[in-house]
Amino acid sequence: MSDKILDRYRRLVELSRDVASTLELDALLNRIVTAAKEISESEAASILLYEESLKQLFFQASTNLDSPMMGGLRVPLDSIAGWIINNKKPLVIQDVSQDSRFFGGVAKATNFQSRSILGVPLMTKNKTVGVLEAINKLEGGYTEEDQEMLMVLGAQAAIAIENTRLFLQSDLISEMVHELRTPLGSINSATYLLLRPEISAEQYQKMVSIIQGEARRLSEMTTSFLDLSRLESGRVQFIPEEINLTNLLVECANITFSSMVERQLQFEWDPPKNLPHIVGDKDKLKQVFLNLLSNAVKYNTSKGTLTMKAGTRDGRVFVSIIDTGPGIPKESMGSLFKKFYRVPGTEKLAQGTGLGLSIVKKIVETHQGEIKVKSKVGEGTTFTVYLPFRREKAKAEATL
Repeated sequence: MSDKILDRYRRLVELSRDVASTLELDALLNRIVTAAKEISESEAASILLYEESLKQLFFQASTNLDSPMMGGLRVPLDSIAGWIINNKKPLVIQDVSQDSRFFGGVAKATNFQSRSILGVPLMTKNKTVGVLEAINKLEGGYTEEDQEMLMVLGAQAAIAIENTRLFLQSDLISEMVHELRTPLGSINSATYLLLRPEISAEQYQKMVSIIQGEARRLSEMTTSFLDLSRLESGRVQFIPEEINLTNLLVECANITFSSMVERQLQFEWDPPKNLPHIVGDKDKLKQVFLNLLSNAVKYNTSKGTLTMKAGTRDGRVFVSIIDTGPGIPKESMGSLFKKFYRVPGTEKLAQGTGLGLSIVKKIVETHQGEIKVKSKVGEGTTFTVYLPFRREKAKAEATL
């Protein structure tokens, strides 16, 4: 065995050890594709995860993509990766242009041209986790040695992915079970009182109202729980498109306007001229702004003011949603985006699941954005979302 091959195997051992040293899924997947690119001496590498319950394959991470929004793109099972899933065997395609199974969806979305592919199944003892692909061999074609090394890395990667998924699921489920105790306890107590013969008609209606309210809360909590679980496990498809942000914000404001009127809030919004377009998943970003606007309505003071601002700052688009509510104490600021966290005392102002801001943060970060919050007790709170915009589009509009 040559010194070069020995060096590659030594490096494979080092990379395999590094891959398994995190329990954060996005970081893990990025480490895997980076290792696969290096060890196979390729231009790029990507990973696709298979969801057995859905019988679907999702493009999840790649070394040559700037945007994590590509994560969640569905890849058909009659593709090259689908063949690997179905046959549980590695596959080498030296010229993808000559293979009818080649799926061009990723190439169209990223402008990255694949010439050759080496793909291996990611398998644990009991299941197929996904596919690891090395793309475009830098010199010559893929060899048996390349395949063997990628298989070894893939075996380690599959175990690491499965362990991370199980960790995330157990962590989220334990939190969910804990949070379910409160509404279930309220329903149980109300049901017990309903069975008492001496209960008055007024008390009866009150208990029925409690049961209905807590049942609604359970439904909202499980829906939010599933949304967050899918986001964290990478099972949500983001569909990027060019978005007129001003129009999207107007749409969100119109949807929440009736609740503003109900709370007698003054709404202030001066749409900026020539706000740059952005690229993102319109429905997901709509969910972000609706959540923030809804919170600003619910936790505002009656007859208070709700202000929405938008513009550009430091090379990014920003959207700020400002309320004149009671504000958030300093000791709660660091926990706002944690799962199931609710600021003490806010339960009296409005019902909630404590998952909304966690979902908002995950969606914003998937768009390579950032969310910040400023608050002062007694004065109100400002949530600001920062998102990258299309510079070419922005420059063109700035000259009009």
